[in-house]
Amino acid sequence: MSADGTWTITVNTPMGAQATTLSLSSDGSSLTGEQGADGSTTAIYDGSVEGDEVRWKVDVTKPMALTVSFRGKIDGDKISGKAKAGMFPAMAFEGSRA
Repeated sequence: MSADGTWTITVNTPMGAQATTLSLSSDGSSLTGEQGADGSTTAIYDGSVEGDEVRWKVDVTKPMALTVSFRGKIDGDKISGKAKAGMFPAMAFEGSRA
């Protein structure tokens, strides 16, 4: 299953649902792209894809500076998984190909 494309995902954070746009491009097992929300876009890093499983990290500055680690699974045009940010518990996310 290809991870490539633009995704609209929602992360269920302790401060409520946060919508982001994610653009992914794979090259073998390497995953690159950008993730953005509220007019700010940041490059993802440490991205990987293995079968239908994807992983990446992104640094955010709002509402505080944190690195968010995503681990998800692609099922057709759907994506879901968990995001972990600093000391906060893992947060569920889900989305679809835009």
